[in-house]
Amino acid sequence: MQAIILAAGFGTRLRPYTLIRPKPLFPILNRPLLHRLLDMLAAVGCRRIIVNCHHLATQVRDALGPYPEVICQYEPKILGTGGSLRLALNHLDDEPLLVMNGDIVHSIDPAALYEYHRCSGNMVTMAVHDCPRFNTVSVAHDRVLSFQPVPGAQRLAFTGIHVVEPQVLAKIPEHSFFHIIDLYQELAGRGRVGILRVDGVLWRDIGTPEDYLQLHGDLLAGSCDEMSFAGKGEIRGNWLSAGDVHMANGVELCDWGCLGHGVRVGQGARLARCVVWDGVKIAPGSRIEDAIVTGSVLKAALS
Repeated sequence: MQAIILAAGFGTRLRPYTLIRPKPLFPILNRPLLHRLLDMLAAVGCRRIIVNCHHLATQVRDALGPYPEVICQYEPKILGTGGSLRLALNHLDDEPLLVMNGDIVHSIDPAALYEYHRCSGNMVTMAVHDCPRFNTVSVAHDRVLSFQPVPGAQRLAFTGIHVVEPQVLAKIPEHSFFHIIDLYQELAGRGRVGILRVDGVLWRDIGTPEDYLQLHGDLLAGSCDEMSFAGKGEIRGNWLSAGDVHMANGVELCDWGCLGHGVRVGQGARLARCVVWDGVKIAPGSRIEDAIVTGSVLKAALS
């Protein structure tokens, strides 16, 4: 099994936070999302993993330090999903490639999708589900009809996780920007793009600050049974604190939230529905709610 995690994008909907950290490195319960995805692939025996990068590439490279076996594919210019996959052919064997977006929090079984694809005869197999906010793929039975509305057809959401045959990637022009969906649309018209439904799994797009906070609220308040996302730390009600957090007297933690490594919370501060990133110092008496708290580094990036 071989896979690529797409981690090159700018994350524009998450600005200004993506000015200081690429979206795949956003912490999910104090653990970088990219690490979670890499561990998920390793757990099912994925022997070759590629991570592409462009925006804030040095941070992505550094994050791969604990994973020396992972191939880092640096792209000096944005190539789009198709161009990135075409470039990855240089590192691949002649077998299907699992493709995973690096900004999706999910519990989809990559090995099950991979095996289904191998037995299907499809050129491409997409993991899809019913998620009304994102239902844009027209399907019938086990086939993708189109990535545009088709009268009378059921519409489902593409999870950003799929398996593709290497001969499909070879059709993409080299060293140029290319949307992979343009090629998949052509293949769908010939009945060569299949689906595997994965309804009922955890799946979240952390595309906006509101989405990112809501995910934490659902995980910490019990709406999602996925506390396996958490790094090591202390759970206090609906709050998760890294082991080296220091809180002064009189701190009030309300509703739910997450305190990253090295966080210091000053006396009498009140926090509610917050995700506080590593190293932040919160001043005494602060009142913070419904916020991603990054510290002074964000102010520096915006100045």
